[in-house]
Amino acid sequence: MTGAAQHGGEIGGARWTWELRAVNAKGLDVRLRLPQGLDAVETEARRRIGARLTRGTCHATLAVTREAQPARLRIDEERLAALIAAVAAIPLPPTIAPATLDGLLGLRGIVELGDAAPDPAAQDALAAACLTGLDAALDELVAMRDREGRSLDAVLKVRLDSITALTRAADASPLRRPEAVRERLAATVAALVGQPGLDPDRLHQEAVLLAARADVREELDRLAAHVAAARELLASGGAVGRRLDFLAQELGREATTYCAKVNAAALTAIGLELRVEIEQFREQVQNIE
Repeated sequence: MTGAAQHGGEIGGARWTWELRAVNAKGLDVRLRLPQGLDAVETEARRRIGARLTRGTCHATLAVTREAQPARLRIDEERLAALIAAVAAIPLPPTIAPATLDGLLGLRGIVELGDAAPDPAAQDALAAACLTGLDAALDELVAMRDREGRSLDAVLKVRLDSITALTRAADASPLRRPEAVRERLAATVAALVGQPGLDPDRLHQEAVLLAARADVREELDRLAAHVAAARELLASGGAVGRRLDFLAQELGREATTYCAKVNAAALTAIGLELRVEIEQFREQVQNIE
C-alpha cells in the first residue's frame, strides 16, 4: 500500500503541485493539506481519493504559488472629507500653515493598502485544474501501488506454498497414525499404572480422551481450506487486503491449536515452522490494498 506521486501545472498565473504519499494502514485514512482559499476543494478531493484507494494512510498536500499582484489602494473618501471639513473649521494663526492634502493622506486610516480581491471565476478555474491534477497524481500513485502488489503476489504465493507443504508433511507424518499414537499413550499409561493410588480403569478412560483430543485432522483440513481461499483471493485481483488479513488470522489460530494438541516433538516442530510462515504471510498482507 505504499507509494508516492507528484503532479503539477499552471493556470491564470498560479502554479499548483500535488504531492501524494501512501503508507500502510488497516483502513483508509485521508489527510489533506490545502492552501488558504481552496477549502472548497477538500470535499471533492476526499471523494476522489476514496474512489481510487480502499486501504492505507494517504497524505495529500496541495501547494499553490501565485504571481505577484499589484497592491490594492483604497482611500476612505468619507473620512477624508470629514477630516478636511474639521480642519477648515479650525481658525489658524498666521504662523501656522493650513493642512495640505498629502499631510491628510498620511494620517492613519485614510489610505489603505491590501491584496487585490480574488476573482471568483479565476478561483473556480484554479480549483477545477487542481482536481484534474489530483486525478493524474492518483493515476501515478495507483500505478506504483499496482507494481508493488504484483511483486508481493509472488512473495505471498511462496508463503502459501510453504504453508501447504508443512500442512501436508504433518498430515503424512507416521507419528499421526493411530498405532503410533496408541504406542505413545500406552507407554505413558504403563509408566503411571505402577504408581499407588491410580485407578487403572480411570486411567484408561483418560487415555482415550487424550487420544481423541490429540487428533488434528480438523486443524489440518481448515489450514488447507484457508490456503485455498487465500489463493482464490490473490487470483481474483482487486482490493483483497482486508480479507487476506482475516485469513492470516484464521491460519494463525489453526496453527496455534495444532501445536497445543500434538504430542510428538516432530509434529510440534512442524507446527512451529507453520506459525513462522503464517506470521511472515500476515506481515506481507499488511502491504496489500
